[in-house]
Amino acid sequence: MRPVINSLLDTDLYKFTMWQAMLHRHPQTQAEYSFLCRNEPAYPLTELLPDLNRQLDHLCSLKFRADELAYLGGLRFIRSDFVDFLRIFHFQREFITARADGNRLEIIAIGPQVHVMAFEIYVLAIVNELYFRRFDAAQALAEGRRRLARKIERLREFKHEPKRWYPFEFFDFGVRRRFSREWQREVVATFKQEVPEYFKGVSNVLFARDMNLVPIGTMAHEYLQTYQTLGVRLRDFQRAAFENWVQEYRGDLGIALTDVVGMDAFLADFDLYFAKLFDGLRHDSGDPIVWGEKALAHYEKLRIDPRTKRLVFSDSLDFDRAFALYHHFADRTQLGFGIGTNLTNDMGLKTLHIVMKLTQANRQPVAKLSDSPGKLLCDDDTFLAYLRQVFNVPA
Repeated sequence: MRPVINSLLDTDLYKFTMWQAMLHRHPQTQAEYSFLCRNEPAYPLTELLPDLNRQLDHLCSLKFRADELAYLGGLRFIRSDFVDFLRIFHFQREFITARADGNRLEIIAIGPQVHVMAFEIYVLAIVNELYFRRFDAAQALAEGRRRLARKIERLREFKHEPKRWYPFEFFDFGVRRRFSREWQREVVATFKQEVPEYFKGVSNVLFARDMNLVPIGTMAHEYLQTYQTLGVRLRDFQRAAFENWVQEYRGDLGIALTDVVGMDAFLADFDLYFAKLFDGLRHDSGDPIVWGEKALAHYEKLRIDPRTKRLVFSDSLDFDRAFALYHHFADRTQLGFGIGTNLTNDMGLKTLHIVMKLTQANRQPVAKLSDSPGKLLCDDDTFLAYLRQVFNVPA
């Protein structure tokens, strides 16, 4: 068996940043994460089960190596006690189960959140790579390289466009849905070599270390959703999560995620205090132009110069969408573009839309009221209705 994951650094930076915050603030939290495929695969994912379970066995045999811990410890925002925790950490196989439910692949991780929260990216990368190993690799890689060359050419052509106030900068956010680990490595290395003036970082911590790139990431939905179950008033969960983040990182990692209960509800909580403390906002659902205009109007209403802030776009981007957003906003605020699947799995094959999301914490349901209806995730209709009522979000 050829392992998909060989290093525990082969994951997104925000898994470590959220992990540290939860270890320090709420280490007792119990959680459940569930796998979901949102589109129709070319063949049933349950066919992957024998290989998937062997890959999970291998994942649970890995530990952080000394050189990996040294790299993490060298990041300004990672604390020494968290590195000490990682030094003794390894995944417990009993906390994750993969099985068939008819033709549906079911993967569930249940246990202490500071243990099971780290499974997500590895599991998605494993499922994705096992799935695409069944296709013609030579043909897919040839097409992937043709498309990658066209992206590089498009970026070089972009140099000749009129200069805007702020530069165009993009990052690779493509770990979870990549064609393979080695293909992602090739893509990242190519962008670094060919267009370093535009390519400014990568979410993959392993590649950031290996290629001397900036690791990119702050928080994901699970961090904020967990606060729906931590004893604060439900109406106050966003404020509590952001306050704890500020106390944990004290100026580092200052991009706030906005769409756990929708942009309007987010802005109602993102007052002058938070708007000054956070460096900017990340878009992950809904119309990006509408979202960006709301963000800039909010800063202006608070008498904060939007040019001192950054808007990061990360929802299903390709370069056409990123360039369009850049042209719209680039004279008004700093920008960043996190591009995932279109960088690491643009091979001429239909991609999988797979996620592994937090569904419960402390035996209570959690929910995301996304600005994109297809991204709504909650198994409990009663809690979902209550959350909508509390935040005045229409169904």
